[in-house]
Amino acid sequence: MSNNLNQNEINMLRTELELLMRERLSLLKVAGVAAGLVAELDSHNLPISAVEAADLLATTINQLSEETLQDALSAVHAEIVE
Repeated sequence: MSNNLNQNEINMLRTELELLMRERLSLLKVAGVAAGLVAELDSHNLPISAVEAADLLATTINQLSEETLQDALSAVHAEIVE
């Protein structure tokens, strides 16, 4: 009985982990696309409200760790060009 309960718990954890990994990949894709969008924006051609939103987005993206940002860019096959 204990072994069966243990196996059920393991299966539940495995399912939850797979769900979290899929969600992480989706969030990385969103972050990667957002980073690409911010990089391509010309703030001189945007309304002030859009500039403020882009600034908030850029600030949030810049708070990501370097590793997470690289994962996000890789998820959308983008790279940082300096």
